[in-house]
Amino acid sequence: MTALLPAADAAAAIPIWCVEAGGWPALAASLAETLPAPAAAFARATGFTAKPGSHCLLPDAGGGLAGVLFGIDPAGDRFAPAKLADLLPEGAYRFAAPPPDPALAALGWRLSAYRFGRYRDRPVPGARLVAPEGVDAAEIGRIADAVAAGRDLVNTPANDLGPGEIETAARSLAERWGAACAVVSGEDLARGFPMIAAVGRASERAPRLIDLTWGDAAAPKVTLVGKGVAFDTGGLDIKPSAAMLLMKKDMAGAAAALAAAEMVMGAGLRLRLRVLVPAVENAISGSAFRPGDVLRSRRGLSVEIGNTDAEGRLILADALALADEESPDLVIDFATLTGAARVALGPDLPALFTQDDALAAAMAEAGQAVNDPVWRLPLWAPYASLLDSKIADINHVSGGSFAGAITAALFLRRFAPQAGAHAHLDLYGWNPGTKPGRPEGGEVQTARLVYELLKRRYA
Repeated sequence: MTALLPAADAAAAIPIWCVEAGGWPALAASLAETLPAPAAAFARATGFTAKPGSHCLLPDAGGGLAGVLFGIDPAGDRFAPAKLADLLPEGAYRFAAPPPDPALAALGWRLSAYRFGRYRDRPVPGARLVAPEGVDAAEIGRIADAVAAGRDLVNTPANDLGPGEIETAARSLAERWGAACAVVSGEDLARGFPMIAAVGRASERAPRLIDLTWGDAAAPKVTLVGKGVAFDTGGLDIKPSAAMLLMKKDMAGAAAALAAAEMVMGAGLRLRLRVLVPAVENAISGSAFRPGDVLRSRRGLSVEIGNTDAEGRLILADALALADEESPDLVIDFATLTGAARVALGPDLPALFTQDDALAAAMAEAGQAVNDPVWRLPLWAPYASLLDSKIADINHVSGGSFAGAITAALFLRRFAPQAGAHAHLDLYGWNPGTKPGRPEGGEVQTARLVYELLKRRYA
C-alpha cells in the first residue's frame, strides 16, 4: 500500500469536497463563486445531490480535473470517503471540505489500497491522499502496514502457509521489534500441550506453540492468544467441500493477534506483551484424533471430544492455560471459532464474550471509535451444563444446535481463571465483498480495536 502524501503536497493536490445532502445547496452556491465556470455548470447539469456514496468529477476549462464532490452520511460508515481510492484517476488529492472523521477517512483510504499480489500482479490504485491537517500520518501508516501484513497471512493458501510459515511470520515480527520468540514442538509439545499436539498430529506439518514476548517485565501483563489453524478439514468429522473452501482463513485469529501486537510494539506502549499462537493443521490420517477420544489438557482437565471439527477451542484452551499461569492483567483471544456467531451477527460483526462489564464497555467503545466494531453476547452460565460429560471432566461441544458460540466461550472460560480479565473474540476473518477500507478477502477483524483499547490504557 502507498503511504499518505505529506501535507506539503496539499497545494498541488486536487480538492475533494465531502458534503452532506442537506448542506449541498449552500456548498453549491459557494463553489459557484470559487470553481471555474465549467466545473460549477457541470455539477448543476449532472444533478448531483450529495447522496451518500455518490461522487462527481468536476472538469476545469482545459478538460482536466478541477475537483471532486463526494456525498457523505455523518451517521454512516466513517470509511466511506475511502471509496474514492478505487474510483479516482491517478494523482494527488486532498480534503478541501473534510469528512466528519478525517483520520478514519485517511486510514480507510490506506486500507482500501491494499492488494494481495503474491500470485499475480495487482497494481495498487494510483489515487493518493494528502494527510489531512492534524492527522498523525505515521500512526496511520503503522496501523495500515500491520493490517496489510495480517491480511497477507490470511489470504495466503495453505499450500504456502502452514504452521511453520506462521512461526516464520511471528519470528520475523519479533526480530523487527526486538521481541523474544520461543517455539514448543515435538515431544515437548506432547508433554506440555497435549490438546495442541493431538489436534495437529495427523498432518505432515508438525504442530507447535509460538510464544512471543516484548516489553518491560515489570509493566502490566497483557497476553494475546490467536487461533492458528492453517487449514481445517474438520478432521474425521470432515467438512463438506463447500465449507472447506475458505478454511485457509482459519488462522485469522493468529493473524489478528500478530497484527495487534505489531501496532502495540510500533507505538511503544508501556506494557509487557505476550502473544501465544497454537499453530496446527487439522488434517486426516491414521493418527488423527477421533470423536469420543478423551484428551488430557494442560490445565489437567480431561476433555471428551464431541466433534473433531471443533478443534479451535482445544488448541486455544492449552494456550490459555499457559497464559493463565502467570496471572496476567488481561487476556484476549482471537478466533474464527463458530458458525453460530456468524449466523447471529453476520460476517462484519465479531462476537465479544467477557464476564467483565467494564472491559466489555471499553472494548465496545474502542471498536466504535476506530470503526472496528464488536457486539457483546452473553456468557450464560446455565448453558455450561450442556458441556457435561459422562466420562470426562468436560465435553468440548454441547452436542446440540443451540447456543454454539456461547458454549464455546464457556468452554474457554474454564482455562483462564486466574487472569485479571479475559475477553474472547469470535470473528469471521474475511470480507465477503469489497467495501470502503475493507477489500474482499482476508481481514484482521478486532486487531485495531484491541490496539485502541491498549493504547487508551497503557500509552
